[in-house]
Amino acid sequence: MKLKKHFLMAAILLITGVSHAQQVNENTNYDQGFRLGFGLNAGAVTGDYFNFALGGDARLQYDLSQKTSLTLTTGYTHLFGKDEVKDLGYIPAKAGFKAFVWGDRFYVLGEAGAGFAVTNNYNETTFLWSPGIGYANSFIDLSLRYEGMNNFNADQIAFRVAYGFKL
Repeated sequence: MKLKKHFLMAAILLITGVSHAQQVNENTNYDQGFRLGFGLNAGAVTGDYFNFALGGDARLQYDLSQKTSLTLTTGYTHLFGKDEVKDLGYIPAKAGFKAFVWGDRFYVLGEAGAGFAVTNNYNETTFLWSPGIGYANSFIDLSLRYEGMNNFNADQIAFRVAYGFKL
């Protein structure tokens, strides 16, 4: 008889705990969704061939949770050549992961993809990788990133200012 009482008490506690946990999860469920941002980039270029970079981009972001997101970024970046080197314009196509690490404003971001040269007979496509850090609120996104470009003989450290909104 005592065994049945203990079993019944354990079952009641388990059911009560599970139902309470479900209520907490329902109340704190994050409204997942998409965000779209448009940014302007300016950067210093490393290497011997280019002086600086200017560009613009569009970033689609899918929020997995309040702290993590998946990103897709494209746009146009123009590298201004030194001396007799011709300028290079390319279109980046990158996918990435964004994680807020300090409160809900400061984040780290990692992206990888391809850069497609589109100017001055550059017929190269390069692998791009770009880690970065940033600050974001409901509308403004400020970030600093390194962008490695394997086949363009240049890398850049760029500052990005963007306006974003929920879709």
